[in-house]
Amino acid sequence: MRGPHNIWRLIRTGATFVRSRAMHQALEAMDAPPRLRALAYGISWPFAWLGYKGDESLPPVTRAITALGPAYIKFGQILSTRPDVVGEELADQLRVLQDKLPPFGSAIAKRMVAEELGAPADELFMEFSEPVAAASIAQVHSARRADTGEQVAVKVLRPGIERAFTRDIDAFYFVATMIERLSPSSRRLRPTEVIKHFESVVMGELDLRLEASAASQFGANTKGDPGFKVPQPIWHLSAKRVMVLDWAEGLPMGDREGLIAAGHDTQALGEHVLQLFLSHALRDGYFHADMHHGNLKVAANGDILAYDFGIMGQIDEYTRRVYAEILMGFIQRDYRRVAEVHFEAGYVSADQSVDDFALALRAVGEPIFGMDAGHISMARLLAYLFEVTERFGMQTRTELILLQRTMVVVEGVARSLHPSINMWEVAHPVVEKYIRENLGPRAALRDLRRTVQVLARFGPELPDLLKASLRRQTEPAVTPPTPRRWPYVLLGAGAIGLVMIGVILGDLL
Repeated sequence: MRGPHNIWRLIRTGATFVRSRAMHQALEAMDAPPRLRALAYGISWPFAWLGYKGDESLPPVTRAITALGPAYIKFGQILSTRPDVVGEELADQLRVLQDKLPPFGSAIAKRMVAEELGAPADELFMEFSEPVAAASIAQVHSARRADTGEQVAVKVLRPGIERAFTRDIDAFYFVATMIERLSPSSRRLRPTEVIKHFESVVMGELDLRLEASAASQFGANTKGDPGFKVPQPIWHLSAKRVMVLDWAEGLPMGDREGLIAAGHDTQALGEHVLQLFLSHALRDGYFHADMHHGNLKVAANGDILAYDFGIMGQIDEYTRRVYAEILMGFIQRDYRRVAEVHFEAGYVSADQSVDDFALALRAVGEPIFGMDAGHISMARLLAYLFEVTERFGMQTRTELILLQRTMVVVEGVARSLHPSINMWEVAHPVVEKYIRENLGPRAALRDLRRTVQVLARFGPELPDLLKASLRRQTEPAVTPPTPRRWPYVLLGAGAIGLVMIGVILGDLL
């Protein structure tokens, strides 16, 4: 599958951008070097006639991306939240990728509902609207349940979407493999692992049963968060290619003028959406990893409504603590501590200099403080950060890809609502609270209590495990030594002591 035939796919990709007149606009918006522009044109223009035609009513870049398929659309959705990277004009054009793509017919959607749920759509729903939103993977219809009369959202996968994604990801794997072979220095970025991670995320998004489960889990985690609501799935009306959720009524978060006209405080909304993301990532280790404008609404009472839970991120507790310490170090401008955390976590090799790394991090962080976000070029900041990671040999950490990507997207959403937002100032109270609750003495006692509980469960097996270990160490001796009783006495006493400590800590905490 991942052979040279993908070269044809890549040629058609470049040709599509040339044919739609998107190449020039995209490279100019991202301030690409003149040599790169010339090279891109030189390779692609002879093959322009091979490019996909696309929808001529759409702007050039949007036309090219939609013609190329869902994986490219996903990338365009990310860029649509970063006007500081691609420019305001291009970001506005790309926002149609979030939920305004060409829909497929309602008759097809009803047929899929019948196939997946085992009953005709007209029996399950007394009303079934035309598509109200259409994105890269699925589209949504408003409906009214026949049994309760309740208004719901019916999400239906696009026909043939699995095959389309497989084709695109196959081409991405080919590119990643070629990059690793032709550029050994790029291997630290682990491009193949990055694509593998992307594939696992996308394949999970193509099973709406998993999305329903994610919505249920996310709703349970966040039910106590003020000003935030998560529509819940209706399980008996959900299957692999069809999912039914509570209806979420509100204004699109991307419509800043509409929100202002409705009396909403867009500055407060921008700060709130950023703090919510950080809270979910740090507190729960489970966060919405596709928080672009198209997946967020604002209810009449000001609540933020999130939906589309096909991509969710998870990070373990240790990684959350590392991430929080790094963020707090930047917030406090303690670059030495940020550098030390990177070394302690193994993100940077021990043979590198902590002092040099701290100095490089200072050059990344200092431009942020005391400035309006509108005057900071995130593109240049990311480019310099990339240079720093290359210089110190940091490898891409696939478990953090979703976290890092979503941080970029959420900051873009927040900035669209509050252009002068400073993410570090807004993040400070959330990160500080997490560190206070999870890195202080109380957290240490809580960790000790968990350790005691685990040891207590395995306590009865510890003597046998120790015996087996001692037996392996003494083999192949002909006559085994007489076993000593003191290791077991100490082990038993220690286990009893730990259990007692656990009981005491349970009372205290």
